[in-house]
Amino acid sequence: MRNKRRRWAMWVSAALVVLLCAVTVFAGEGETEYVPKMYATFWALVPPIVAIALALITKEVYSSLFIGILVGAVFYSNFSFEGTVTQIFQGGIISVLSDSYNVGILVFLVILGVMVCLMNNAGGSAAFGRWAGEHIKSRVGAQLATILLGVLIFIDDYFNCLTVGSVMRPVTDKQQVSRAKLAYLIDATAAPVCIIAPISSWAAAVSGFVEGEDGLSLFVRAIPYNFYALLTIVMMVGMVLMKVEFGSMAVHEKNAKNGDLYTTPGRPYASAETEKENTRGKVMDLVIPILCLVICCVIGMIYTGGFFEGAGFVEAFSQSDASVGLALGSFFGLVITVILYIARRVLSFRECMACIPDGFKAMVPAILILTFAWTLKAMTDSLGAAEYVGNLVQSSANGFMNLLPAIIFLVGCGLAFATGTSWGTFGILIPIVVSVFANSNPQLMIISISACMAGAVCGDHCSPISDTTIMASAGAQCDHVNHVSTQLPYAITAAAVSFVSYIIAGFVQTAWIALPIAILLMLIVLVVIKAINRPVS
Repeated sequence: MRNKRRRWAMWVSAALVVLLCAVTVFAGEGETEYVPKMYATFWALVPPIVAIALALITKEVYSSLFIGILVGAVFYSNFSFEGTVTQIFQGGIISVLSDSYNVGILVFLVILGVMVCLMNNAGGSAAFGRWAGEHIKSRVGAQLATILLGVLIFIDDYFNCLTVGSVMRPVTDKQQVSRAKLAYLIDATAAPVCIIAPISSWAAAVSGFVEGEDGLSLFVRAIPYNFYALLTIVMMVGMVLMKVEFGSMAVHEKNAKNGDLYTTPGRPYASAETEKENTRGKVMDLVIPILCLVICCVIGMIYTGGFFEGAGFVEAFSQSDASVGLALGSFFGLVITVILYIARRVLSFRECMACIPDGFKAMVPAILILTFAWTLKAMTDSLGAAEYVGNLVQSSANGFMNLLPAIIFLVGCGLAFATGTSWGTFGILIPIVVSVFANSNPQLMIISISACMAGAVCGDHCSPISDTTIMASAGAQCDHVNHVSTQLPYAITAAAVSFVSYIIAGFVQTAWIALPIAILLMLIVLVVIKAINRPVS
């Protein structure tokens, strides 16, 4: 009797175990296969639209992005309070900050902030400014030197803004270049240069958004089609050599020649000009850290691509993990910089360590924007925005495929201008472009990806709420409203020529024809502007 009861108990227990396993499996399948009611519909685009509208109205990017995230979470959870909160944090913020690639980018940004703080406190930036002041004798020379330094510091746009401004301010002041013009030169050599540099945080970010493809290889192949970035550089150099300005910038430059560098009732950042400088710093205290940073980042990139395990340099670079490579490289660049400063006794060990929290604090705005942009991208991904737009474009725009790069450029401009962030725009548009063109026209996909990047940089360049625009104003110690208002006509001019160039590129689909035509158009526009406006000597 007892044996029968034991057998029955065993059978019942086994049945319960099987039943519980089945329930668990089905429950797990239910969770993984959950599809929101608004998936791949127009409602998937509402969260970024809300964020854009609020950014235009409030001129504040943090709350606008967060409300866009909130709307996306509400739609995903079908208006469930618990589901909304869970999606915002578990499916959004915590998820993107748990991603190893994203964390690598954040580590890279923090180390950059620390290095900028170190170079400024060591007096390297000020020493370079003094050296340049002795060797640069004209307004043209001061502006060309600013452009050159901006192009050389291509690792990151924040790094560029914070370094070029502090280095070149004394030089341009001495040569009577307005602070508004300095802010424009800083801003125009920040993001536009970073977006065409394969060894940069921007390359790493863009590569991460191209899923299912060799992101870094596509980034490199898209460089010749990045018309806005290339034409902005052509425009800067051309205007400096031709000595011509237009719009409100011409007024600022005219006043600067008469001794007024600001053209404002007050003097913004006046208190910052009285900061004590480290007189022990030398030019090498700026040059060596930057060279070490670039070299170490290159080594870090090829290391993650298997270069030291037998892969060729190009192969290693194309298959590298940019996030890890940049984080590793910047860390060793930081270590070398600290050792250099301690050995030269320009900074003590305690002073070097004090730069770590200061550098971190300088990057907090960038980290917040990136976190919110990544989270907004996660919301739109969970709602199937890429699938909806991809299907819409594929079904209705087959007859206008050749015009899509120009249209994508305009869309990217609008998105980045409204949100003030390029990376968030990349996250929304690039996956859509890949899904539309990957299997149908790979060459047009490369041109369109470049149009995404160019449009995002253009919108970011124009936007008054862009972190890069704000940093450029701070780096030049220029009134922010003056910087935005004087820069806008220049950016719009480069954008107009870029738009025409993308129309041409969409039809010829080769950089050997499209890029020379684009540069020629830009130079013709500059000649016309010079003929209409009186040159600034």
